[in-house]
Amino acid sequence: MRLSSLLIVSLTFLAAAGLSLVAAGFAVTGVERSTEIAVRRTLDETRNDWAEVTADGLQVILNGTAPDEATRFTALSVVGGTVDAARIIDLIQIAPTADLAPPRFSVEILRNDSGISIIGLIPTGTDRAAIVEQLSGLVREERVTDLLETASYSTPAGWIDAMGYAVSALRYLPRAKISVVSGLVTITAISDSREEKQALEKTLTRAAPPGLRLSIDISAPRPVITPFTLRYHIDEAGGSFDACSAESEASRDRILAAAQLAGQTNTPSCVIGMGVPSPNWARAAELSIASLAQLGAGSVTIANADITLVATVDTSPELFDQVIGELEAALPKVFALHAVLPEPEADTQGGVPEFTATLSPEGLVQLRGRLSDETLRHLVDSYAKARFGSESVYTATRVVNDLPINWSVRVLTGLEALSLLQRGALLVTPDNVILRGMSHQEEATAEIAKLLSAKLGEAESYALDISYEEPPEPEDKPVEPEVCEAELASIQEAGKIAFEPGSATIASQSRDTMDAIAEILERCGDMRLEIQGHTDSQGREEMNQNLSQARAQSVLNELRTRRVPTSSYAAKGYGETNPIADNGTEEGREQNRRITFHLIRLEQGPEQESTLDAAAAEKAEDLSPTETPDTTEQELPGQ
Repeated sequence: MRLSSLLIVSLTFLAAAGLSLVAAGFAVTGVERSTEIAVRRTLDETRNDWAEVTADGLQVILNGTAPDEATRFTALSVVGGTVDAARIIDLIQIAPTADLAPPRFSVEILRNDSGISIIGLIPTGTDRAAIVEQLSGLVREERVTDLLETASYSTPAGWIDAMGYAVSALRYLPRAKISVVSGLVTITAISDSREEKQALEKTLTRAAPPGLRLSIDISAPRPVITPFTLRYHIDEAGGSFDACSAESEASRDRILAAAQLAGQTNTPSCVIGMGVPSPNWARAAELSIASLAQLGAGSVTIANADITLVATVDTSPELFDQVIGELEAALPKVFALHAVLPEPEADTQGGVPEFTATLSPEGLVQLRGRLSDETLRHLVDSYAKARFGSESVYTATRVVNDLPINWSVRVLTGLEALSLLQRGALLVTPDNVILRGMSHQEEATAEIAKLLSAKLGEAESYALDISYEEPPEPEDKPVEPEVCEAELASIQEAGKIAFEPGSATIASQSRDTMDAIAEILERCGDMRLEIQGHTDSQGREEMNQNLSQARAQSVLNELRTRRVPTSSYAAKGYGETNPIADNGTEEGREQNRRITFHLIRLEQGPEQESTLDAAAAEKAEDLSPTETPDTTEQELPGQ
């Protein structure tokens, strides 16, 4: 009986325990569900829906991948405001950080009389020590300032070529700034003359790798004019300059305005340069030209601070004295005036002594007239042969007495001036040196005027009648690059460069076309040219790219076998990327399979876009004459 009572009690306790466990289970599940719902709602409202929530009893487990550490911390903070932070189990992952974009590598090189400095950011693949060593070869090592920094990134395309060209170009440029970025070099420099500027531009362009973009800005400073010369004369035809110099545009405008008032008959020009003897140069020129205009005829020459005004023989003495007196009073103090009023020539039995020299268009020179002694005759003959060639001079002079004391200077200076002409005639008299002729140099009159002014002296009179003619075109003058580009395109319109199907071998029927192209390029001289290969869209894109590169290289190799200078040419394949017709038709595909010749032009400034497509600006891969991509796969590429 007692056993039964104990059993009942035990069963009752067990049943109560079971019910308690079940109730506790339901309570825990309810807590987990409510906690999970509350946390999910909070994460959604705060836009952290990337996080996954799992409730395990009183624990809240957070999973998922946060975009960054800040977002992860925000999610934990939000959940901590909903449940006790001690209950949160953080299993959140952070998304891997994307690779940082490489920096913009650039270098600036400065060179002047003090040395060379180089500053900028270069990739680790750049041989910094070799660059500094090359620069040290241009100047002493202690005069090279290395301010380069290095970043651990791969070398960008075009960087090696640009950097190598910049350093090598510096040997031509004693005063320059060179900026380098990938594929582009910008050169700013100073030259001593226009001729040197043109020579530098040609040299730098020829030395550049074909795929490199260039921006060249070379300035020529104002020339130093010695002596600083102005010569203006008035005759029955009107007024004109033999030489004109000015120190500024304002000074030039004042001088030319004075010449217009004095009766200028042609379109004048005035060289702006350095070396002016006085800031009052324009004022002295205005007064001198105006005084000559008052006299009506004659010439005025200003060489540095010396002014020589020569009137004509028929000028009224009273007018001459009045004009010269007013001019002397008005001139700035630094200028000295020498005025000449020629006296009428007296007839003598022997006539007026004179010396003449004529220069024919063929370069033959005849010397005739009077010289003061045998020594001078030998000197004049030797000087003329040295200037014009020993086989080109014929001397028929005679020795007479009583010639002016400065006769030898006048004759030799006149011959020197005559040598600056292509053809002409020199006449030397006791009162004048007259030179007439033609030159292929636009500034010949001014140069000759400076020469005569410097060597004859302020009291001497001379007259110039020099015409200018364009120099004849040389027989071997290269054709302009733009014309060459057009002619190359025209040839291919008549006979296209064809290839064997699916290969880079030039078809035999295109040999005549290649011969014609080679003939044009031999006449074109130095220019930067890109030989571009194109295919249709049949086949895989990668195979078409390789085939177009191989075909462009084959054309370049064919030109080399024909002895065409190709150091400034590049071969570049564009595959199927630049179609000119519809690839959906056979006719269109035939047009797209082509070779084109593209002229690479100089950049005008660092901010301008390249004249080439972005793809064409990259350097073509180096392929040896025997290297061609494998195009023998089963799938037929664009042919």
